Amino acid sequence: MNNRITALRQESFSTHPSISIERALLETEFYKENSGKHSLPVLRALCFKYLCEKKSLHLGAGELLVGERGPGPKVVPTFPELTCHSAEDLRILNTRAMTSYQVAEDDIERYQQEVIPYWQGRSMRDRIFSKIPEDWRRAYEAGLFTEFMEQRAPGHTALDGTIYTMGMVDFKQRIADRISRLDYQNDPEASDKAEQLQAMDISCDAAIIFAIRHAELAETMAAGRKIRCGVQNCAP
Repeated sequence: MNNRITALRQESFSTHPSISIERALLETEFYKENSGKHSLPVLRALCFKYLCEKKSLHLGAGELLVGERGPGPKVVPTFPELTCHSAEDLRILNTRAMTSYQVAEDDIERYQQEVIPYWQGRSMRDRIFSKIPEDWRRAYEAGLFTEFMEQRAPGHTALDGTIYTMGMVDFKQRIADRISRLDYQNDPEASDKAEQLQAMDISCDAAIIFAIRHAELAETMAAGRKIRCGVQNCAP
């Protein structure tokens, strides 16, 4: 194990997990402005794009593969559209003895003021639990089963390799081809398919934007290092 990997491994082990409310604030801001203006697939894609445009970036020393869910290593976001945590939930996460997640009290208060009021009754969990039979609710409250999304973020996905052989531009070309072949005369689902394909195209744009932002940040950091090294005559 070389020095670079050793340092990154040590950072992973020594950094205490924490919660960032940045994603929840950005998403709430977006939905307040745009909910109801687009089809659901397009709305979600535009929200993804908004997050890719706005979220804080992190490029750590020695990293060759970049990209963090939050603004730093082991800083995780919340997903209020799935499960909107209460202020009590966040305080428990902050103080529990096992696997605690640090949450600043100021962030909890802001979450309570800006995020919770909007997502109560709108989150996926709230909508599902408003429909389940009472017997199922009692079974849940007794601990016979748990609701997956209230415990962890989505993303347990094994890619099939396509993403490594095709770029986002390639995907956009395939999407454009599918859109051009939609049959509005004979396919009753053509309009729905068009919305889904448009959302996929927007999502590709979002990923491209996210990559470009990282590249621009890397170039800025590299330029700053060159300036410092030029003054200090430091080694690369």
